[in-house]
Amino acid sequence: MAKPRYSRLPARKSSPSTLIFTMLLVFTFVILILLVLGIFSIPSNSGEAHKAKDLSSIVHNRAEGVSKVEEIREEPWVEVISWEPRAFVYHNFLTKEECDYLINLAKPHMQKSTVVDSETGKSKDSRVRTSSGTFLARGRDKVIREIEKRIADFTFIPVEHGEGLQILHYEVGQKYEPHYDYFMDEFNTKNGGQRIATVLMYLSDVEEGGETVFPAAKGNVSAVPWWNELSECGKGGLSVKPKMGDALLFWSMKPDGSLDPSSLHGGCPVIRGNKWSSTKWMRVHEYKA
Repeated sequence: MAKPRYSRLPARKSSPSTLIFTMLLVFTFVILILLVLGIFSIPSNSGEAHKAKDLSSIVHNRAEGVSKVEEIREEPWVEVISWEPRAFVYHNFLTKEECDYLINLAKPHMQKSTVVDSETGKSKDSRVRTSSGTFLARGRDKVIREIEKRIADFTFIPVEHGEGLQILHYEVGQKYEPHYDYFMDEFNTKNGGQRIATVLMYLSDVEEGGETVFPAAKGNVSAVPWWNELSECGKGGLSVKPKMGDALLFWSMKPDGSLDPSSLHGGCPVIRGNKWSSTKWMRVHEYKA
């Protein structure tokens, strides 16, 4: 008797629409699980929702004692204020925390400021300069090394060419008469050569007065946007009004290597408030600190 013959039925194939539907079901299931676990969140398209979230974050930060500087830090930017002398303001160069750090580090060591005797090259007391100050050694700690690296990047002058930071404090009535930062003697140029540039960093705001003034500057000195806020002394030339965190770079030498007499500058008397600043002088050659 012949065995019955059975035909094999072909395997049933899923249609593309069925596969897509299955994948969507699996995907939806996974998303639901993530939502329940709080791992995934659906972004809101509402601008008002984002504003409300940002506002609530600021309120929370203030409640936790976070300062406004930490919440919203202004972007640094550089402003050209003069070509004779070559002078630039680097706005927001230092943070408030760095300014406070330098002031607190210097306070216990402040002494009456002196000037350089052009004949002997040594320091001497003078009524030309009535502030108090102290020096912080180059590379003293991590914060200072970071600031010095930033100065080197700004000026394109190596860190090794810089002197230590000088911290200065001017009280009401205190000033620094116009002077040059370059030397007229051979004694002070033996180590590192001539001073080529200066970076003056403002560590505090000043209510009135205390401007850095360049009485020999060329050009329209009243073109600066802060002209109406200057004291009478400040209106005696190109002036920079102190603002916490800003850094003023000016060059004492011209690109051809000659001394620049238009770099004559001074510190106007403080009329209201206190003025804290930090000065970094750079040399032509390496300065052995």
